[in-house]
Amino acid sequence: MSDANDDAQNYALGAIAAVVALVIAGVLTLALARSGPSRPAPAAAAAAAESAPRVYFEVDSDALPADAMEVLDRVAEQLRARPGAAVLISGFHDASGNPEHNAELAKRRAQAARQALEAKGVPAAQLVLDKPRETLGGGDAREARRVELRLQ
Repeated sequence: MSDANDDAQNYALGAIAAVVALVIAGVLTLALARSGPSRPAPAAAAAAAESAPRVYFEVDSDALPADAMEVLDRVAEQLRARPGAAVLISGFHDASGNPEHNAELAKRRAQAARQALEAKGVPAAQLVLDKPRETLGGGDAREARRVELRLQ
């Protein structure tokens, strides 16, 4: 009778080991598929975001500051040089205060940048608005009052 129990235990342990091996293989396959060559490394994505042209706004204002025109001129020039390219326009805000007001303000700031680029002759089809994004905090407070313009 102990031989039958040993066989049953061995079979059960073998089945469990097979299931665990399949789960590990599946997780590894997904991890490798997600980190394929078409996805930038996190450090490269962070560097690209930091190199994106930015416009910084005054507190609780969606009016383009005077120094924004220099940034927007450069972006418009890059878009004219690359007719198939687009720019992703992202407005940022922080978590302090009223979240709905902050998100709406970030949206209006992004729209102001888009309108200025259109006024500089950039076709609307090349201008893509991103939803308002919340900053993670820390660092310079003005980072929560910015619009980023990422060429794609």
